[in-house]
Amino acid sequence: MSAAPAALVRLLANLGYGSRRQVQMLIAQDAVTHADGTPLAALGPSDWPRLRVHGEPIDPLPGMALMLHKPAGCVCSHDDAGTLVYALLPPRFRRRRPPLSSAGRLDRDSTGLLLMTDDGALLHRIISPRRHVPRIYRVRLAQNLRGDEAEVFAAGTLLLKGETRPLRPARMQVTGAREARVTLSEGRYHQVRRMFAAVGNHVEALHRERVGGLDLGALPPGGWRLLDAQDRARIFAAATDACA
Repeated sequence: MSAAPAALVRLLANLGYGSRRQVQMLIAQDAVTHADGTPLAALGPSDWPRLRVHGEPIDPLPGMALMLHKPAGCVCSHDDAGTLVYALLPPRFRRRRPPLSSAGRLDRDSTGLLLMTDDGALLHRIISPRRHVPRIYRVRLAQNLRGDEAEVFAAGTLLLKGETRPLRPARMQVTGAREARVTLSEGRYHQVRRMFAAVGNHVEALHRERVGGLDLGALPPGGWRLLDAQDRARIFAAATDACA
């Protein structure tokens, strides 16, 4: 039976492997080991990334970020009714502390790139309007475009129903009679849907294909992958800092 520092027990509990008591039981059963066989009692924090639980590499330590290809029908929430995006991830991820949160939600019917992280500073940097991280959406509409939408969206004067502050300028590229690609630098509630409602149209399908310089690539609907340092840099590659 291996002993382990209290800090390691706390870490594994915060990563969702169970309560502290349950983690202690895992350790007592020798289910927690180090890749090179070093006794747990001899490990320091720098050794923790090479831990294994039931022979599998430990989940990413706090500071994790991932991207998920959200399918329609899933809700970006911790506790709403219906199927949650967390159902697409390992069950432990929902129990992580700090919690894993989405950086800009997609509504139930929308699809595409969803970024999730337990890093509060990274989360704030992605969603902060001061960073101007562009978000690109592919839109299918119920009616033909009337022709002046791009000009209206780019003017920076469009006022959404129930709001008193105009939207920032947004770019729109026409890709079909009822299809367009829209680039936003802010993320208000149901913004793309409300923008088209303001010009007399209805969004039938909405897909987020890119955040900053990061896109889904070949990731299939329902799939997810962890982000590395290069991925994180790509998020901000197309952004501008309002304070610059």
